[in-house]
Amino acid sequence: MTDDTPPPRQKLSRRRKALIWTGGILAVLVVATALFLILFDWNHLRGPISRYASIRTGREVAIEGNLDVKLWSLRPSATVERIRMGNPTWAGTGDMARIERLHVQIEALPLLYGRLILLKLEASKPNLVLLRDAQGRASWDFSNGRKSDRPMRLPPIRRFVVEDGQVSFDDRKKKISLDASISASETRGANNRGFLVAGKGSINGAPFLLSVLGGPLLNVNPSKPYPFDADVRAGATRIQAKGAIPKPFDLGQFAMNVTASGPDLADIYDLTGVALPNTPPYRLSGRMSREGKVWKIARIGGRVGDSDLAGELSVDTGRVRPFLKADLRSKVLDFDDMATVFGGAPAVGKGETASPEQVAIGRQMKVQQKLLPDATLKVDRIRAMDADVKYSATNVRDAMLPLRSARVHVLLDAGLLRADPVTFDLPQGRIGGAVRLDARKAVPITSVDLRLTNARLEQLIPIKTAGTPLTGAFVGRIKLTGAGASVHRAAANADGEVLAVIPGGEIREAFAELLGVNVTKGLGLLLAKDQSKAAVRCAVAHFQVKDGVMTADRIVFDTEPVLGTGKGVIDLETERMDFRIEGRPKEARLVRITAPITIKGPLTGPKVGVETRGIIAQGGVAALLATVAAPLAVILPFVDLGLAKDAACGALIAEAGREGVPVKTGARR
Repeated sequence: MTDDTPPPRQKLSRRRKALIWTGGILAVLVVATALFLILFDWNHLRGPISRYASIRTGREVAIEGNLDVKLWSLRPSATVERIRMGNPTWAGTGDMARIERLHVQIEALPLLYGRLILLKLEASKPNLVLLRDAQGRASWDFSNGRKSDRPMRLPPIRRFVVEDGQVSFDDRKKKISLDASISASETRGANNRGFLVAGKGSINGAPFLLSVLGGPLLNVNPSKPYPFDADVRAGATRIQAKGAIPKPFDLGQFAMNVTASGPDLADIYDLTGVALPNTPPYRLSGRMSREGKVWKIARIGGRVGDSDLAGELSVDTGRVRPFLKADLRSKVLDFDDMATVFGGAPAVGKGETASPEQVAIGRQMKVQQKLLPDATLKVDRIRAMDADVKYSATNVRDAMLPLRSARVHVLLDAGLLRADPVTFDLPQGRIGGAVRLDARKAVPITSVDLRLTNARLEQLIPIKTAGTPLTGAFVGRIKLTGAGASVHRAAANADGEVLAVIPGGEIREAFAELLGVNVTKGLGLLLAKDQSKAAVRCAVAHFQVKDGVMTADRIVFDTEPVLGTGKGVIDLETERMDFRIEGRPKEARLVRITAPITIKGPLTGPKVGVETRGIIAQGGVAALLATVAAPLAVILPFVDLGLAKDAACGALIAEAGREGVPVKTGARR
């Protein structure tokens, strides 16, 4: 150790003095900072804060009252009086929000690990005026056009108080207006409620009522579900919910039991933006949950019209268009309920469940003798969403045909709807095919391709007489395409082809004789209650469809005693038919009156008559047979490639060839 080296004790003394000076300086700085924060008049920052908030939000923000901030605490707080936020430029003059007094207090330590916990949020006389214009611009949207995939998530709030809050909501795009009051207290109080939103307004001109009740907002635990009840009424539609937010107040996740009832499920669109088909009055319940952008309803149960309905569905709102996926089923489908899907109504006067509007539609259609509904399809709703829906019915009742069960798979993508397959099971046989609705164009285009296979005539056309007057196999096909914004208009413009075939069967001989209006033998057999049968060799009705007019170019009903031929039209615009059927006995009769049978009138109730203006000359059956049978080889493959070679229809074609008329076969698809 040299003489210049200070002793160890002196070194420690110097270090101690340095530390004391450093600590003293820091203490002075901390005290000075604390005194500054305590004594500083925060009102000097009202202008800078207001200007910064205005730049960030794109609208005027002003603090017109006192600003008091207490930062020197592990629980810092701020109180702001008379806050005002203006509307965006496009919304015009006026304020979007005014708050008389706002008090906020937070936990400081959780900020160190990125978590915000609000100890207090107290608002006095908040007044919100919210506007969405017809273009969809919202005054409360601060995203500047940026889309967010995250739902609204509020930080945990331990104490939430709102005094005399008011909200005015005007959505000009969805035509919804609402004036509501908001209050939130620490306890349920005399009215047994902690949080309450209650208001009334209108939705598409119908009364709109809203009520949301929540639990007390004192000592809200972020890990304990926050309960709430909701009651929404829009016209005759009512939705009631009872649920909870698992992590208050993360609105991206919650679950609730929901009950919905109303006159028509299509009305739900006004509230949810989800396009559902028209239905009879309904009452359904289920368990609704939200997980981010996906809404789910499980355990659906209830009734739609006179049909039960169960299943599950989900709606994904995070796509370009909302995507609905559903798997629905009925134990018993009342087929009358299906009429509303196409804009019609259940049968009038049969005790069917229907809304007053649907009853009025049904009565009007009955008076006008209309079968095809003319309600305009709302194509904007079809274009606004996508869907993948499966539906099945174990049993079907009250249908015009004896349907046993039904299944359909519907896909909707960017305005193109495809129902494929569509299947209806019969006691024997099936109706199956596809339906396509293209709503991407100004005028929707509907295409239908349905086939009837392996059916029995006596099951499809039950005639209530002693015995079964007509039996046999029955097949057919409908292939039509038409443009129109309703079922009636699409049918009135339809082009295509329709074919019905009885490739073989039996008819009570008395009816076969009356087909040729052979009074002597036909009435004699009927009066004698003769049950003898005559073979039906082949029966065909073929229609070419152009601009909604179905023209029967081939009607043939060939039995052992009588050959029936005919022609006629069905006008889908006027929904009327006009047919003329001629029956010619194949054997000479000494006494008979042979005159055409006519079928005329509306599709809902045509009348059968006898044309007495002329009498058909006897004879010429062989030549007539050759004339009408030859084209069958061409048209029969339209419904079934094997029919032209069928034992019965094939024999008719072969016989026509023997009569000197060349017969060509070919396949049509």
